[in-house]
Amino acid sequence: MTTVVAILALILAVSLVGFARPRFAAWCLFRPYWLRPRHQYWSLVTSGFVHADFTHLAFNGLTYWFFALPLERAIGPGRFVALYAVGLLASNVGTYFKHRGDPDYACLGASGAILAVLFAGVVYYPTSSLMLLPIPVLIPAPMYAVLYLAYSFYAARHPHGRINHEAHFDGALAGLAFVTVTDWSAWLRAWHAIGA
Repeated sequence: MTTVVAILALILAVSLVGFARPRFAAWCLFRPYWLRPRHQYWSLVTSGFVHADFTHLAFNGLTYWFFALPLERAIGPGRFVALYAVGLLASNVGTYFKHRGDPDYACLGASGAILAVLFAGVVYYPTSSLMLLPIPVLIPAPMYAVLYLAYSFYAARHPHGRINHEAHFDGALAGLAFVTVTDWSAWLRAWHAIGA
């Protein structure tokens, strides 16, 4: 079993348990206000493995699957796990500072970590494309990444289901920063690949 498959299996398992046991899902939520007073540091990680509903899980899972497998081949399993962890934790940083004064705010979702994978994947494979049915058209990976962020911008202003759409931006930046720090030459290869 590859690292990519193991992480996806964990996401699916934890999310399905959360669907069946709402109290477990509630325990996993990231609550910035209570992070330090109640020492809920585990929630920085657990919140990234539960989802609001099956649609949320399916969209995140498909995005992850499209980009994670080739990315792991390019950077290796150790760096992939490091990227995922950095994306997961960094995606909650902005959330913490924005909502640390709100005792009622709580959020969930793997999207921050998955956006880190998505944007790192775009740097390594800038000419790749994907097809999302029922739309029978190939979508260039960079366009998909931008559209994902555009949707996140809209959804953050119309929140539902405790999905932390704001974390998507921090995750995307974390993915780009990770590539910059660990493999600067990937940017040069991407630049040449797109014919710049």
